[in-house]
Amino acid sequence: MPVNALSSLFAPTPGSRHRPVVIWLLVVFGMIGAMVVVGGITRLTGSGLSMVDWHPLMGALPPLSEEAWREVFLRYQASPQYQQVNHWMTLGDFARIFFWEYLHRLLGRLIGVVFFVPFVWFVIKKRIQGRLLWLCAGAFVLGGSQGLLGWFMVKSGLVDVPEVSHFRLAAHLSLAFFVGMYVLWLAASLVSQDARPLTRRVSVWWPVAAIGALAVQVVYGAFMAGKKAGLLFSTFPDMNGSMFPETAFYQDGLVANLLDNPVFIHAFHRSWAYLVAVVVVAFAVRVHQSADHDAPRAVAYTMGALVVVQVLLGVLTVMYAVPVSLAVAHQGVAYLLLAACVLAAHLASPHKAS
Repeated sequence: MPVNALSSLFAPTPGSRHRPVVIWLLVVFGMIGAMVVVGGITRLTGSGLSMVDWHPLMGALPPLSEEAWREVFLRYQASPQYQQVNHWMTLGDFARIFFWEYLHRLLGRLIGVVFFVPFVWFVIKKRIQGRLLWLCAGAFVLGGSQGLLGWFMVKSGLVDVPEVSHFRLAAHLSLAFFVGMYVLWLAASLVSQDARPLTRRVSVWWPVAAIGALAVQVVYGAFMAGKKAGLLFSTFPDMNGSMFPETAFYQDGLVANLLDNPVFIHAFHRSWAYLVAVVVVAFAVRVHQSADHDAPRAVAYTMGALVVVQVLLGVLTVMYAVPVSLAVAHQGVAYLLLAACVLAAHLASPHKAS
């Protein structure tokens, strides 16, 4: 399917007052996707606990002198991660992990600026007003909450045990995905194709099932990362000879196994992926069958292609013991796959933001 068919989803009619706003929202959406990728690298390289302080307004500059670097390193040396895990590190080693966490936080601040400054300008110029103004303001509040949640997550690894809570990690990742999809929906709601619904109605349960299944998978993907469960089994399709290991239920209580047992988390994440693939493909087929123009067909093809790529990346990630490149690609494609499903849901249930 031609790329221009998919891009036409975001092609406001010539002279449309919404064109700059749509472009701005798409830039923010893309930056959030980059943030998800950098966050994945930060997590996988063990860099997330390298900055033990949080200065949301004054922390944009890195250490600029050797004395400043030594001061930052000294604070890190007092943390559980250094004392229990990275006590071998030199200042040079520390600088390498500091880079990813610093970049992650800097990108978060940059997203805030890229969102807020044009937002104020659009409000002044009355490009954004009424209901759309409040919806965009909500996106800004959610983005700020994401920064607070990120620090809340990091704090969990700065006391006693140098590991962040996998629950807080899942909340942090889930909110990033949600904010990205929220911004994407706003952008899609402003384009001219809003007036072109699908020829035949697609039941609301299809997008609900697809997006819901993906949301659960994102949460368990964060659990996988937080519990390092991806390293448990490197065989496929079985898990060391079993399709669902008995040790998945070794803890006392169902809830403990569902939420805290690394074996169950790994087995569930694998098994749920099959359901996600089936539901997403079925939703894509329904969208394709109900389309009367190229844009929704392109979305349907994109959904199908991305879900195949995502499953393959997941398989390769566990088989090769979670290399950073594959694991980060797996997380990034998850963001794009959810975006494709959100676009399909938008086409199935057109909605205007203004």
